[in-house]
Amino acid sequence: MSLRTRTRRTPARALALTAGTAALSLALAACGSDAMSGMDHGASPAATSAAATAGGGHQGHQMPGADAASPATADAADAPGLAAERNGYRLTSTAGTLTAGAPAEYRFTVTGPDGRPVTAFRTDQTKRMHFYAVRSDLTGFQHLHPEMAGDGTWTAPLAALTAGTWRVYASFIPDSGAGRGTGLVLSRTVTVPGEGAAAAAELPAATGTATVDGYTVTVEGTPVAGKAGELKVTVSRDGKPVTDLQPYLETFAHLTAFHAGDQAFAHLHPETKAEAGGTGGPSLPFHAELPAAGDWRLFLQFQTGGQLHTAGLTLKVG
Repeated sequence: MSLRTRTRRTPARALALTAGTAALSLALAACGSDAMSGMDHGASPAATSAAATAGGGHQGHQMPGADAASPATADAADAPGLAAERNGYRLTSTAGTLTAGAPAEYRFTVTGPDGRPVTAFRTDQTKRMHFYAVRSDLTGFQHLHPEMAGDGTWTAPLAALTAGTWRVYASFIPDSGAGRGTGLVLSRTVTVPGEGAAAAAELPAATGTATVDGYTVTVEGTPVAGKAGELKVTVSRDGKPVTDLQPYLETFAHLTAFHAGDQAFAHLHPETKAEAGGTGGPSLPFHAELPAAGDWRLFLQFQTGGQLHTAGLTLKVG
């Protein structure tokens, strides 16, 4: 599976579980990030946000463009990254639709327990905000680092989107309020009208390799739900090991995953941290517990020669 290369103009994080399962637990050895130990990707929403759904319904009012709560979607908020509100922090946006086939700007704010826009965020992997967009069939992955205005409004410059339903995720660590220092992943859905909106691409079969821009990425390991294990990623080119991986967001690779069916969010880091100016590869170990069985769509990002590459593959968890 090959994905189009993205430049480093806007170059980003937790393995998720399906609805109704227990909270995600990641074991990330030696990644050097204090923030990860405090990550809370959302097992059971707080009592004040029990009505939040995958798109998020807020008690007392409904934001323009927000997803309405329903019995079919209410439990989805229990899966990591699928709630718009968590622990009093809420992802809000008036953008319910975006235009297909052209670059678009998605504007949003994060409000705190006091209802005011949050403007203080801690830096995590060199960025204050990591923003992701993925279509409901797990195609069209985008990973951005938006800019924040003084009033707390973030603007994410999305590349052209295909018609369909997309989910956008905001990953951040507030540096104020009751949740100060605890990382969160919140999300909403957005509709992109147009021809082919209802057509879903078939999820590629699980495989241990993917190619992108002439590079071959190999993932080794047989993760079992609920048990700790290791995934080893190896990068090669023309059959030769690649050893000139450049630091990207403080590591030599960035791995994001989405669970097939519910789009629950997941993020892993290599066990080794990249030193500024150094190079790495060809092997990158990832240590994690995967509590849910099923197919996961993995997106591995790595950098060589100043160019960012994104490879996608499907991983089956038993």
